Amino acid sequence: MEVSVKLTVKGMVQGVGFRWFVYRLANQLELAGYVKNLYNGDVEIETEGERGRIEELIKSVKKGPAFSRVVDVIVEWQEFKFKYKSFKIEH
Repeated sequence: MEVSVKLTVKGMVQGVGFRWFVYRLANQLELAGYVKNLYNGDVEIETEGERGRIEELIKSVKKGPAFSRVVDVIVEWQEFKFKYKSFKIEH
């Protein structure tokens, strides 16, 4: 079943390769959407795809890359709308 989700990742997640980590993982999992830094220091991820693959992404995001320190991940499940064709890093 295809779903959409918006994730807000809190902690030391900027300046540590977090967006590239998410980008590579999302593409490996064949998910579409985006990842971007927020002005408050959080990272936002919005993605669409098969629920099992998204759950795998969430599990990895909660750990993060080597130099990050994830404190919290806010998960907001949404209705699938086929908004994205690929996954990208937004600036």
